[in-house]
Amino acid sequence: MNRPIAAFTGLLLILAVAAPASAQEIFHSTQSPNLQTTSGLRGGNWLFEISHRFVPAISEGGDALWGVDGPVFNRLGLSYTPAPGVLFGLQRTNLEDNLELNAKARLLKTEVGTVPVEVAAMTGVAWNMDPVLLDGAEDNEAQFYAQAIVDALITDRVAVGVVPTWIRNPRIRDFDSFNALAVGVRGQVYLTSAMSVMGEWIFSEEIQDREHDSGTFGVEFETRGHFFKLLVTNQTLMNPTQYLGGSPNPFEADELRFGFNVQRVLPF
Repeated sequence: MNRPIAAFTGLLLILAVAAPASAQEIFHSTQSPNLQTTSGLRGGNWLFEISHRFVPAISEGGDALWGVDGPVFNRLGLSYTPAPGVLFGLQRTNLEDNLELNAKARLLKTEVGTVPVEVAAMTGVAWNMDPVLLDGAEDNEAQFYAQAIVDALITDRVAVGVVPTWIRNPRIRDFDSFNALAVGVRGQVYLTSAMSVMGEWIFSEEIQDREHDSGTFGVEFETRGHFFKLLVTNQTLMNPTQYLGGSPNPFEADELRFGFNVQRVLPF
């Protein structure tokens, strides 16, 4: 068994044992625009996701229908909750056929003064099944990451979070793997029971071809069993081992793209 898979298997066992039986949700959805939150689902529920990031910039105007003419990077995801606070997921994006197996567990629920705080851990291993064959990509397609997730409910309507992350092999086109760090911060303001605004910024190390931090802002609509996120971002990469390494596009007005996430809870 190679080292990323062995580490992932070990962390799965730790997460499954450590997760508490239940906890109040701080963020309503299991993910902000990109990063996972400490929130989960009821035991036995499934979660289906389809997300797009449009490649043309919004600034291309009517010729590209303000960015939505495509092409797009697409992600499909399916997650399962065996018990409250534990989430196992499978995600695939069409960019280099990146396939990820991940696990998340909520570890702690507490209060700092009167502020509810939750802590979770997440890990994932990914394989790039059809990489663009440049340099070392063909023999260096596996990636791995581990992260802590800390969320707090500042008021009844304002949630914030920070997600420090370690990632192994963020750039598969290098012959030799290396480690990188990223720190994501986010906030969400719930305007009504069905509508909120959100923002997320991921500080990442400067890596060749992905020299810029990722910024994403948008609005979320919440209906019974659904979460719809409409987003503006400089990041078109979709899966964690891709976007955690940084964005190829600077966060500037003429480089912003449109995207969306749709999640559906399946209470089988």
